[in-house]
Amino acid sequence: METKLAGRKVEATISPELPTVIIGERINPTGKRKLAEALQVGDMEYVRQLAIAQVESGAQVIDVNVGAAGVDEENLLPRAVEAVASITGLPISIDTPHEKALPAALKVCGGKPLINSVNGEEASLERVLPLVKEFEASVIGLTMDDDGIPDTAEGRLRVAERIVERAAKNGIGPERILIDCLALTVAADHRAGLITLQSIRLVREKLGVNLALGASNVSHGLPDRELLNNYFVALTIAAGVNCLIIDPAKARGAVVIADLLTGRDEWSQNYLAYYRTTHPDS
Repeated sequence: METKLAGRKVEATISPELPTVIIGERINPTGKRKLAEALQVGDMEYVRQLAIAQVESGAQVIDVNVGAAGVDEENLLPRAVEAVASITGLPISIDTPHEKALPAALKVCGGKPLINSVNGEEASLERVLPLVKEFEASVIGLTMDDDGIPDTAEGRLRVAERIVERAAKNGIGPERILIDCLALTVAADHRAGLITLQSIRLVREKLGVNLALGASNVSHGLPDRELLNNYFVALTIAAGVNCLIIDPAKARGAVVIADLLTGRDEWSQNYLAYYRTTHPDS
């Protein structure tokens, strides 16, 4: 099954047989004071700098989130999406729960974007899925619903099934759904990572859809987060994830190596290219 995204100049295909697609997560003001301040004054130059840096680090899709205190998302999100789409040409992941900002950003995005995200809550399904159809987008489906995040793999599978079924009723095929089985912090629950991995395997087996994941939350509250995140990234790829929302500057190496060791990198081409860029004097 292939999920096809398109920017203004570049396409990205997500498939179990292909190398993992990296969505750059850095344009998100959560915990980033400099970005939050830039967004509050409408500074798109800093947004463009973050986008280009992620492209140079290996991102194939750029996530755009402007949700910060004092920001008018309905007006600013389309500006940020336009800035990133025009300077990179890559597919855009539009990341907002804002009811009016999402369609405003979709109207200026171009290509075939990714909506981040819908979940199993009735209100979310009713609001987001019609936009997915209208703008020929794909969408990340979070495995949570009106009862919260299930604490078992079977519970998260049920939410994923509901999202896929409701999408089908809206004329949206499963190839346009990327299920995110949700990474929760192991500092709060030592089984959190295990449940996510079990959920990924179960969704892959039962539904066959492509799988996205925002991986970095797994390490929240613990030291040496980058090391923890990179190990987790490799485990999730082995379990079936083929699209990761990460900081490519920190985690691309883990992705490339995991792809190589799980048979997604024919003739080691991506690994050797990555090695040459990180060891220019070798």
